Amino acid sequence: MFPSAARTICRFNQSLLKRKTFGPLDTIIPGSTLHHSLSRSHRKLSQSAVAMNIQVSDLVVKTTDKPRAKVPASELKFGQTFTDHMLMIKWSKQNGWEAPEIKPYGNMEIDPSAAVLQYATCLFEGMKAYKSSDGTIRLFRPEMNMKRMNQSARRLAFPSFDGDRVLELIKKLVELEGQWIPTEPGHSLYVRPTIIGTGAGLGVGPPSELTLFVICSPVGPYYRTGFKPVSLLASSKYCRAWPGGSGAFKLGANYPTGFLPQMEANNDGYEQILWLFGENDNLTEVGTMNLFVALEDASGTLELVTPPLDDKILPGVTRDSVLELLRDHLNGSQRLDGLPTKFKVSERPITMIEMLEKSRTGHLKEVFGTGTAAIVSSVERIGYKGKDIHIPVGPSGLGLFASVVQREILGRQTGEIPSDWAVVV
Repeated sequence: MFPSAARTICRFNQSLLKRKTFGPLDTIIPGSTLHHSLSRSHRKLSQSAVAMNIQVSDLVVKTTDKPRAKVPASELKFGQTFTDHMLMIKWSKQNGWEAPEIKPYGNMEIDPSAAVLQYATCLFEGMKAYKSSDGTIRLFRPEMNMKRMNQSARRLAFPSFDGDRVLELIKKLVELEGQWIPTEPGHSLYVRPTIIGTGAGLGVGPPSELTLFVICSPVGPYYRTGFKPVSLLASSKYCRAWPGGSGAFKLGANYPTGFLPQMEANNDGYEQILWLFGENDNLTEVGTMNLFVALEDASGTLELVTPPLDDKILPGVTRDSVLELLRDHLNGSQRLDGLPTKFKVSERPITMIEMLEKSRTGHLKEVFGTGTAAIVSSVERIGYKGKDIHIPVGPSGLGLFASVVQREILGRQTGEIPSDWAVVV
């Protein structure tokens, strides 16, 4: 969708939300209703596919006879180096899911009229595998990625799949590529599961054929020379997501519409976009990350706020991990060194008006984003309507909350902190 079209839809939805009455064609779908509706329709769409589900025992493994040259860990760039093999599973409306195959990494042949090329029928996930000094390989909460991937599939009217079985196949691929996982601090193997519509034909509708594939890429730390806070441009000129849209799903089509706003932000001297929505300029996401804001009230009590999940917010795995860690700390089940024993964690709307007021009174204490690539990314400056809001950042480049959750999540990913979240391959 072109940015102008996205703005039109965004404004249309916002104008509907302001109205007190609606006509028969003016439908606003709340997030909970949307997910319920998708689940119900999904059961009808996928009955035959579920009957022919993916079978791990049918896996065929074909190893390469031309291994790729390894890139030194110090030279790795995100998403530029790929391992020797890939996992591939095809699906057709007629036959359901076919036998899974691990094969040498290589080009895929696809018809020019394929749905993914014509109508962007594509979804994906991103997770990381870490290798400890004793050779143990761990994936971080991969079952959540499989759950979200199935939710994205429902949104595109794709058939369902057994997430546990796909995860077992991913583990076999990661184990095969174990020598590709760098053991240097902060390094990992980025795992990218993807589903694309491959059926030929220009008809508009759910694809008749799909390909699920998984590729792997060794990556270095997001911040190679220490944490570097970023600057954001807060703007309502463009709309990333809107009620009833696809913003809560990890679809390929959600990302390119952010390229132009990103370029414009860069030209204005900012590194990322702070996406706003609605007449009150509600904060939603930062770039492609979930957002957290630390505020202080008049009594000195801290509150860490993140926008609530709805159909405009992607349910991030790192976001969920941050919330669970902090709530466990507050209820005393697992204390985190460095944090006060009393503060509030809130999933609630937050507006730029509140941000400006908290900044004016010195009560805006921290802003950071969370995601798979960086875990956390601190914010030091937000541009809004021609003026900058400055946010305090610690000497390490991270604020109080960001530094603690970065340490705790990374420790669980690498196995340094024992956790059920780390799934051994």
